[in-house]
Amino acid sequence: MAITAQDVNKLRQETGAGMMDCKKALTEANGDFEAAKDILRKQGQKIASKRADNATSEGVVLTQVSEDGTTGKVVALACETEPVSKVEDFQNLANAVLQAAVTTNATSKEELLATPQADGRSLQDHITDLMGKIGEKIDVVSYETVSADKVVAYNHSNGKLGVLVGLSNTNGTEVEEVGKDIAMQIAAMKPIALDKDGVDSATVEREIEVGKEQARAEGKPEQMLEKIALGKLNKFYKENTLLNQEFVKDSSLTISQLLEKTSKGLTVSEFKRVAIGG
Repeated sequence: MAITAQDVNKLRQETGAGMMDCKKALTEANGDFEAAKDILRKQGQKIASKRADNATSEGVVLTQVSEDGTTGKVVALACETEPVSKVEDFQNLANAVLQAAVTTNATSKEELLATPQADGRSLQDHITDLMGKIGEKIDVVSYETVSADKVVAYNHSNGKLGVLVGLSNTNGTEVEEVGKDIAMQIAAMKPIALDKDGVDSATVEREIEVGKEQARAEGKPEQMLEKIALGKLNKFYKENTLLNQEFVKDSSLTISQLLEKTSKGLTVSEFKRVAIGG
């Protein structure tokens, strides 16, 4: 049957796919709209399969904190190129991912992707559809939740970095400002843990071995290597664990001291730093 421009435009309006893709799908489906939609969806699945190993170094990171300030969500929707990350459909999809996370309180990325949307199809189905339309790999590369007495969020201006900070023992103190400062500290200084107890044993062992090798290369006596390496490990903790880091706005204070100065007993119970492309 003849495929009219009106038919093509109608399918485009319903699916968001390109004009040529819609025309091809309708032609293949002999004008059957539902069959044409299935063809377009399969196209997305083919692209998803073909580009599964492609790097996704662009995208958007979004955060949201609950009205009572005790729970925060951060999601990262990634794609292959920067122009795609600016497309309205991609931005809308990222917001849909965040709202699904907030609404369902999904406990994992897999559960989040299975969330039904308004049309009854899953979030993953919508991601696959957009892959078919855009021709790039799109993926939820991170989904994190933080719960605490007070959760503060920070989004970097490039849209590709988000931080959640959970503050405990707030004791009714207004801690929004210090929470923002600490979130920006995390964004800039990339701590790997709250304190030394949060650093995994493999990292500790590696740092000790590196410290020994450095000392050995400097000609230090063998019996001194362990002590020197432990000294270097303490420096590593100060530089890479949040509570022991120097506060970037005032190097006379560590983050731990900043918190205590703000309110006695105030501390960070948890944080999440999510970035796309570094």
